[in-house]
Amino acid sequence: MASHPLLDVTELPSVEAHLERIGTVFASFRDQDSGCVSYGVRLPGGERWFVKEGTSDGARRSLCRAWAFHRAVSHPVIVPQVHRIAVRGNWAVVMPWHDGEVLYHPTTGGTADRTAPGSAMARFRALPLSLVMRAWDRILSAHLAVEEAGHVAVDFYDGALLYDFTGDTMRLVDLDEYRPGPFVLEADRLPGSRRFMAPEEYERGATIDARTTVFVLGRAARLLLDAGDDERAWRGGPARLKVLHRATRADPGERFASVRRFAAAWHAAGSAPEGSPRPGTP
Repeated sequence: MASHPLLDVTELPSVEAHLERIGTVFASFRDQDSGCVSYGVRLPGGERWFVKEGTSDGARRSLCRAWAFHRAVSHPVIVPQVHRIAVRGNWAVVMPWHDGEVLYHPTTGGTADRTAPGSAMARFRALPLSLVMRAWDRILSAHLAVEEAGHVAVDFYDGALLYDFTGDTMRLVDLDEYRPGPFVLEADRLPGSRRFMAPEEYERGATIDARTTVFVLGRAARLLLDAGDDERAWRGGPARLKVLHRATRADPGERFASVRRFAAAWHAAGSAPEGSPRPGTP
């Protein structure tokens, strides 16, 4: 049986040179603030793969953490890392290629405008509410699997959301900082976007656990189901907004105790008639 030109390779001196030799590099992403360089490659038989190479010590640590995460967590919405290759003291990881656009694409030395009319985020927010809700449900479902595997969300933001506008499908990518939890924060802060992060993620010695993930998911829902970044055009109804208010309280003890309880309250708020009592799941 012939070996696979990518999945059977264990070590390379140059990722890009190898990809150009075995197929066609049809996309490259170089100026990333993650310290990684990524490629889309098409093999002669039509297979398409996404290859991410670490180029710094920080990227190496992140890719090692991500590799462990993907061995522990599997879900149809989460794009998996299926193979890794040693490259000059660092790593490159291989994932299936999926069509779509990340909803926010920050680059080194600058920021993208998520509110520009043609941006991926603006186009996502302009979709019918039913499609946005379906995409959000996929995100929530994936994080139930994350919690079930004993992991917590770290550095989750709209740059991890890959949306296929043709197939109307949401996937999660670059969950490289997710890790087993709970854990105690031993640095001054965790990596991440201020728009999504919980207060304890800035507090050395704080416990990072399921309640932290609940906060992050609450912020994600608040931003995705709004018509803009100013958070004055909520589309999800008052009952769901009340659930998010609880999910994103500053005191972790006042939030839902788990992603599962948050998800239950969210779904109950969506199914109950407006004006009826809402479940107060602790």
